[in-house]
Amino acid sequence: MLLAKRCEHCHGAEGFSPVTATPNLAGMNTLAIWKQLEDFRTHKRRSLAMEPIAESLSPRDVADVVAYYGELPIYPDPQDNRVFPQGQPGPGHAAVAARLVTFGDGERGIAPCQACHGPVAYKIGVPSLATQNADYILDELEGFASRTRANDINEPMRVIAGLLTEDERHALAEYYGAGLGLQPAGSTAPK
Repeated sequence: MLLAKRCEHCHGAEGFSPVTATPNLAGMNTLAIWKQLEDFRTHKRRSLAMEPIAESLSPRDVADVVAYYGELPIYPDPQDNRVFPQGQPGPGHAAVAARLVTFGDGERGIAPCQACHGPVAYKIGVPSLATQNADYILDELEGFASRTRANDINEPMRVIAGLLTEDERHALAEYYGAGLGLQPAGSTAPK
């Protein structure tokens, strides 16, 4: 798709960015991509790079870009230039993340990640975590925690990220960045 050529520099030719702080879009749910583009266009989500791009897209352009990235496969081929998945988290971080993904922390009011993002980090209408890089996830968790990112409807991510410790945010970013989100959450807990 010609229109997506404009996106390749940051998001990669196959929807996987060669830069770990930039989101991967391949296979992302179309409703989630549409919402993010709309939030950039209306400045609900701030980005010096994305705001002018989103503002320049017609409704048809948005529909085409969203459909294109939603249909890209998440499995690599020989031309793929991804940095995902990254290295495995250490056992301590893996255990912390697996617990938060599967069970959350009821004492602190933290719902399990899989309650909203799905048991394999994918759910219709919600940003997929299944194939995101650790740096991007960490940046977004920190943005929600500091409330510099505020485009989550009814504030669930701002509340949860704000309740997580810095170490827990790192553990979750490493967990998803290593591709562990592609497996059922209960199967990733260290034995």
